[in-house]
Amino acid sequence: MNREQISQLAHADHPISAPLGDDSVRRLLERAVPGGAARPPRVLDLGCGGGEWLLRALIAYPELRAEGVDIAAGALARARQAARDLGVDQRLILHEADAADFAAPHAFDLVLCVGATHAFGGLLPTLAAARKHLAAGGRVLVGEGFWAAEPSPEAVEMLGEDLADLPTTIDRVVADGWTPVYGHISTRHELDDYEWAWTGTLAAWALDHPDDPDGAAQALAASATHREQWLRGYRDAFGFVCLVLRRNSLPPADK
Repeated sequence: MNREQISQLAHADHPISAPLGDDSVRRLLERAVPGGAARPPRVLDLGCGGGEWLLRALIAYPELRAEGVDIAAGALARARQAARDLGVDQRLILHEADAADFAAPHAFDLVLCVGATHAFGGLLPTLAAARKHLAAGGRVLVGEGFWAAEPSPEAVEMLGEDLADLPTTIDRVVADGWTPVYGHISTRHELDDYEWAWTGTLAAWALDHPDDPDGAAQALAASATHREQWLRGYRDAFGFVCLVLRRNSLPPADK
């Protein structure tokens, strides 16, 4: 069982692959999708996975046009089928490609990357990639982890040395030429609900498939390992923030 299969099973009950509840996703899209344009807004999701952000945006905004990029063929196939089932497939284009190398034929009013910044090597490289696709006046919706408390060495090893505390994370974004116009910090409930859904859904699949002993054993082991890392490693230190950003075209203010 490969990483994509594990992820697909683990996210079956939490299709937004980030610690966000449905209301938070809706509010973020309300703040991020531009309105009042002369043409229908275009949205691009870099690292779209199963396309859940795009599907919700397409349902909420009937004029919107969406494109997604991901290397996971299985996830893209599920996104295409879901779009057909929802009747929004005529407004969705999906590309099987490395998001870091993707070249679009036009610019987008909103570029999304939530929970997939690892595909670019971190937050700032993700913003650099998003900038290349952004139309004038457009917005970026990015989701990234941060340290909500002092992490243990084990937590840093698990989640990476590039994470910083929240003020430093925002400082880095601003110094890179962006202005936050909205944000959401995941609540304890959202963080825990995501982890319980990830580990629990995977474990339940394993218990429900004794006819696949190898797959069940791998899934159960992955669930147990993840749960242990979460509870004993990073639960008390990890936070997650989503930011709606605009490019800063103004000169820096005098201090």
